[in-house]
Amino acid sequence: MADQTHVLFVEDDDVIREATQLALERDGFAVTAMPDGLSGLEAFRSDRPDIALLDVMVPGLDGVSLCRRIRDESTVPVIMLSARADSIDVVLGLEAGADDYVTKPFDGAVLVARIRAVLRRFGHAGGDRTESESAAVDGGMLTFGDLAIDTEGMEVQRAGQPVALTPTEMRLLLEFSSAPGTVLSRDKLLERVWDYGWGGDTRVVDVHVQRLRTKIGQDRIETVRGFGYKLKA
Repeated sequence: MADQTHVLFVEDDDVIREATQLALERDGFAVTAMPDGLSGLEAFRSDRPDIALLDVMVPGLDGVSLCRRIRDESTVPVIMLSARADSIDVVLGLEAGADDYVTKPFDGAVLVARIRAVLRRFGHAGGDRTESESAAVDGGMLTFGDLAIDTEGMEVQRAGQPVALTPTEMRLLLEFSSAPGTVLSRDKLLERVWDYGWGGDTRVVDVHVQRLRTKIGQDRIETVRGFGYKLKA
């Protein structure tokens, strides 16, 4: 298991849990599958997985609450699983700190692709950029008002106080700081931050921008209606 990516999978439906576990194991993942939120939390604390897949509607401790508990203790990537694409639970899961979500029923290959995309992001917090883009953020410390970003140490301070960001939030901030004053569309952010080579739900971007605003200042990232967002220089 040491050389395998360890996935914690929390799902109360026996058929989905067993079939998904087998599919993930066939793709080379080590999987700990749990039927409810409380056992999932225990497994998280004892096994320290590389990534967590949490169904929203599980007994004992629901997936959103479990995500919050995990996020209180760790920045491990979390993907929420929801039976409805338009469910408020999707937004609640993202607000709780999830990095992405997948709608059920899902194709096994799509789930694996999303897992690997998240893991690539977390393995390289700064992401893959062209040489010209890297030059804008690799110089060390960037300052925007009371916001200081150490692009080498991957640390952020606001008014001299450390700001705790998840890896996804850090990647999002690095994208904005690499082009301050430039409007970045939601689709562009999905491509660069979430590594989507296909269309994605822009709610993922909107919720993460709002989470980032609460940490670095509500007025630091400006909404440009109909186009996207930009970091105020």
